[in-house]
Amino acid sequence: MNYRECANYLRQRDRFLLLTHKNPDGDTVCSASALCSALRRLGKEAYLYPNPDVIRKMLPYAEPYFAPAGCVPDCIVSVDVATENLFPRGFAGKVELCIDHHPTNTHFAGQELIRAEKSSCGEIVLDLIKSLCGDVTPEEATMLYVAVTTDTGCFQYANTSYQTLGAGAELLRLGADGYAVTQAFFRKASAARIMLEGMIYSGMGFYRGGKVVVATVTRAMMDAAGATEDDCDDLAGLSGRVEDCDINVTIRELADGGSKISVRSVPGVSSSEICAAFGGGGHDMAAGCTIQCPPEKAKEMLLAVIDEVYR
Repeated sequence: MNYRECANYLRQRDRFLLLTHKNPDGDTVCSASALCSALRRLGKEAYLYPNPDVIRKMLPYAEPYFAPAGCVPDCIVSVDVATENLFPRGFAGKVELCIDHHPTNTHFAGQELIRAEKSSCGEIVLDLIKSLCGDVTPEEATMLYVAVTTDTGCFQYANTSYQTLGAGAELLRLGADGYAVTQAFFRKASAARIMLEGMIYSGMGFYRGGKVVVATVTRAMMDAAGATEDDCDDLAGLSGRVEDCDINVTIRELADGGSKISVRSVPGVSSSEICAAFGGGGHDMAAGCTIQCPPEKAKEMLLAVIDEVYR
């Protein structure tokens, strides 16, 4: 669908449940929340699925829209969800409409608005809300500014385009509180997060002459730092700070003994291809997967795949 067709599709329905993805980031949470706000302004009954993994920093944007018990929607809309295996914990249902920007989207919904050229889902939802309502409120603009900035590393990642910067400027013009967003998501961190970062930096592994950097985050490190999930957003960017690094991998040990993998890469090296070997995916320069083994074994497996992909 195009934006006009998607807006008409939404106008024809009345009760919505909006879905965010597993291990939710700022893009999925705040894009969904902004769309939920816009739907309510149209007089629709709209809620967010109460994703149990939304971190404390993002709860103020999501919690006011969480669905009450017994909510029965007539349309489930996923926002920034690329595959069915990324549905949030506890969710069971059929998605009627998918709004997404991932080129690896598996087309699991009956209808879809997918714009793979966009750096974030926030950019898509901005244009959709304008088509749907004709305007964007300052509160919605702030949420979409969170979405755009968190998916581009505050306009630092290679996915940042002139359209991205234009969307950011438009959101500020519409009343987004850019200062508050920058402070909360990019300038300030808890003491536990600072301690955890120190452990991550000191334990980094360097391979292929420093072109490949691997950071490991174990449960023991989390415990030693006193860190929780609230302290772990955007850990994947830390190892990418190494000069001349082409591929940076972050491996997080999960409570069930598995490993959550985040891969970032420079243009010309496919993060998605690396993660696809383990059933994951994402973008060319940012992708993820889960490997059901401890971090050290996962590192061996990843380095073997990287040797095949990165030549």
